[in-house]
Amino acid sequence: MNILAIETSCDETAAAVIGDEAKILSNVVVSQIDIFAAYGGVIPEVAARSHLEAILPVIHQALDDAGLAKDDIDCIAVTYAPGLLGSLLIGTLTARTLAILWHKPLYAVHHLKSHIYSNWLHDDINQDHTTLPNFPLMALVISGGHTQIIYMPEHNKFEIIGTTRDDAVGECFDKIAKILGLPYPGGPSIAKVAEHGNSNKYKFPHPKVDGLDFSFSGLKTAVLRAVQADCNLPITTPSYELAKHLAGQQRADFAASFQATACDILLEKLQIALEGHPEARATVFAGGVSANQVLRQKALVGPKNSLRSDFWHPHADLQVFFPEPRFSGDNAAMVGAAAYYEIIAGSQAVDPYKLNILPHTPIK
Repeated sequence: MNILAIETSCDETAAAVIGDEAKILSNVVVSQIDIFAAYGGVIPEVAARSHLEAILPVIHQALDDAGLAKDDIDCIAVTYAPGLLGSLLIGTLTARTLAILWHKPLYAVHHLKSHIYSNWLHDDINQDHTTLPNFPLMALVISGGHTQIIYMPEHNKFEIIGTTRDDAVGECFDKIAKILGLPYPGGPSIAKVAEHGNSNKYKFPHPKVDGLDFSFSGLKTAVLRAVQADCNLPITTPSYELAKHLAGQQRADFAASFQATACDILLEKLQIALEGHPEARATVFAGGVSANQVLRQKALVGPKNSLRSDFWHPHADLQVFFPEPRFSGDNAAMVGAAAYYEIIAGSQAVDPYKLNILPHTPIK
């Protein structure tokens, strides 16, 4: 089976070809980060126009890299939800058109499902596809737009048991980066500067939210107030004026302290979720923030799936999976992986004449 997968939910134009057992035959991603770095965030209309320019060349490159032609493709998969309206339109319209012209079945894939299934991807570089997550499992989906804990009793079954009540954790990284005068996207910028900082320098509160839900707006405000206080500035000082008052080491210490706190908050909630589901056999991390090395270090030690006993106790037998960093962000390979497991489970293709996008819809 060869699946042509397309992803355009936000600001990456991506196409990939995925084979049997979610093997990556090609994976092409054109990022718009350089375009939006000057703005500190994504402008939806600009993103859509950039997708329109890049989508067909990216698809052709994916086919060329896989050494395949359209006749070798068995089906097409595309992200239809959630995401930016204009961006989703470009990807789905392209996929629908190709499905009609090439007479291929079309599968519509949820973006968060794709992120989860990035943990099933493998290729000739990473040959280890024999050790896969066991069910039931807990998924922590963490990105610029989403922070959710999802319980999966089996393939293609999802139960959202925790979500953010305000900012997503990735969004919080972006906003703290702005306060510290660091470039967009905030996650990699904060991680780089934090390497030279003291993560114990500043103590930030952990939001008290009932159940398994998250809240990051309070953490963002706490960092803002701490920066103002450390710079001897009144709380009326606008956040965009703070960066020029920070010394290099101050900035590094704030970045490291914030990063450590955000990671601890995520893992604390995950622990609570696992305590409530002792039958869980695995945990998978997914989304752009899963690339964060501090988060990985706090959860793992040693080779893949080797647990920090002090953190995961009493879940000593739990499997823990992180996607390869190259698959943590948006890409089309993960869309193909999710589609592959839908197809082998017997999911039906969608009508390319009727597929609609859903910019805001929960995973299902």
